[in-house]
Amino acid sequence: MSMYGRDPWGGPLEINTADSATDDDRSRNLNELDRAALSRPLDETQQSWLLGPGEQKKKRYVDLGCIIVSRKIFIWTVGTILAAAFIVGIITVIVKNVPRHHKRPPPPDNYTIALHKALMFFNAQKSGKLPRHNNVSWRGNSCLNDGKSDKSGAVLKDLVGGYYDAGDSIKFHFPKAFAMTMLSWSVIEYSAKYEAAGELNHVKDIIKWGTDYFLKTFNSTSDTISQLVAQVGSGDTSSTDPNDHSCWMRPEDIDYQRPVTVCSSCSDLAAEMAAALASASIVFKDNKVYSKKLVHGAETLWKFARNQRGSYTAGAVDAATFYNSSMYWDEFVWGGAWLYYATGNQSYLYLASHPTLAKHAGAFWGGPDYGVLSWDNKLTGAQVLLTRLRLFLSPGYPYEQTLKTYHNQTSIVMCSYLPYFTSFNRTRGGLIQLNHGRPQPLQYVANAAFLATLFSDYLDAADTPGWYCGPNFYSTDVLRKFAETQIDYILGKNPRRMSYLVGFGNHYPKHVHHRGASIPKNKIKYSCKGGYKWRDSKKPNPNTVIGAMVAGPDKHDGFHDVRTNYNYTEPTIAGNAGLVAALVALSGDRTTTKIDKNTIFSAVPPMFPTPPPPPAPWKP
Repeated sequence: MSMYGRDPWGGPLEINTADSATDDDRSRNLNELDRAALSRPLDETQQSWLLGPGEQKKKRYVDLGCIIVSRKIFIWTVGTILAAAFIVGIITVIVKNVPRHHKRPPPPDNYTIALHKALMFFNAQKSGKLPRHNNVSWRGNSCLNDGKSDKSGAVLKDLVGGYYDAGDSIKFHFPKAFAMTMLSWSVIEYSAKYEAAGELNHVKDIIKWGTDYFLKTFNSTSDTISQLVAQVGSGDTSSTDPNDHSCWMRPEDIDYQRPVTVCSSCSDLAAEMAAALASASIVFKDNKVYSKKLVHGAETLWKFARNQRGSYTAGAVDAATFYNSSMYWDEFVWGGAWLYYATGNQSYLYLASHPTLAKHAGAFWGGPDYGVLSWDNKLTGAQVLLTRLRLFLSPGYPYEQTLKTYHNQTSIVMCSYLPYFTSFNRTRGGLIQLNHGRPQPLQYVANAAFLATLFSDYLDAADTPGWYCGPNFYSTDVLRKFAETQIDYILGKNPRRMSYLVGFGNHYPKHVHHRGASIPKNKIKYSCKGGYKWRDSKKPNPNTVIGAMVAGPDKHDGFHDVRTNYNYTEPTIAGNAGLVAALVALSGDRTTTKIDKNTIFSAVPPMFPTPPPPPAPWKP
């Protein structure tokens, strides 16, 4: 007999009642059943039968004030942040302590080194009460009575300041104005290069020293003037009175009377000084008060130049001897162009581009000195300056005809600089003879190098790869190469291996024709004739006039380092200004630092009127 019951583990349970097994056997069988049942996994329902209702695990939270988060999440978050901070700290310590090899900037090129020195010459030429930062140890305050004891009838009595022209102590205003104009032009075009060389503030100080003085040479607060100071000091060696040429004295020791030369009809001088003030007003355009003062002075001088025609050298013995002006028409083109850029007044552009004025200035005919920029002839510089206007703004009628002529003539001048043409001879060492073998050639060479580099940069900025010389096309690199070879010659790549820039390199002139540099600063005041012992000495100058570009070699590449021969060893501020302009144009990286296309046009209004706004939409 058997019975069936419910197995608590989920299966049928058969009990055999007829079984004669003993209790021990039944017990042993049950134990075996227990092990068999326990060997199977239990599902949730079965577990609940055995364990009964489970106890819920209580979660913990962290109250952060603005939010409540799980404690587990909070611990993980904080731990992650601390671990990240630890890793970052370790990396920082490693990076800071591992030796690094910084790539040093490339050393400055020769043009930049020479630029630093060439600017120092202007510090050595300063007249008046010197600033503390002048940095020329052998110079001091000088000529503090200029203008005060003048008997010429000049109204202006304060003519202290400015620059001495060369190795003497005369202040010739005609070449000085040209020098300031050239420096301002170079700053307007290449201010980024000046800044990269660390010389922007220095060159602006040099320009301001000159323009501050020019404002003293006429009644700059007036709208009209009747006279202008042309010169301070005298170089007439035929006079028995002591003067700046008959005496060999340090400027600091001058005790003789210094006459003032005044002119009442000097269009060339007035127009050149107007150009100097106008160009400087663009340099100082961020100083609105001073810039406006310069513009007003330039316009006053311009009216004087146009209304009272004449040459400043007429009747002026010194000026006619040392800085004779051939005409004033080129100064009208030059000054008119700068006044247009400074004011935006188109009447100046109309005059500067007028065919009749251009014809008088010689724009349509050649000549042996055509294309040679100098303190006397500004036409080539004016043509380059106005070619810039045509390249970048193209003003059109009524200016286009003459501007196109200026552009064509500029191209011809640039062709004449190249060695493929015979407009100018060259020495065996490669120096172009722009003054046709006459003495003191380097000032003209430096000006040409500046114009060539500038014109090539104009073409590059206008996305023009070159220009034509007749049927032949030449790239802008050819012009730059010309400029480099000429400046390299000045800096020492010549047959004599002589650097004509004092202080550059190891071999440069030691007997510079310069009064201040040749007389020692030893607290002894040498008289007018007492200084001759130093002029005639065979020893090198006791003071090195750093940055002075001497007059230069002769047409055979020969040079005599003799103090008494000014045709070889005398520097001038007009010559140095052209050199500074050429050096800054060639300095630095051509690919990254280019000309400033827009600053010169700051005051120029739009060439063409702004089109009117579209009409309002039609409404029925």
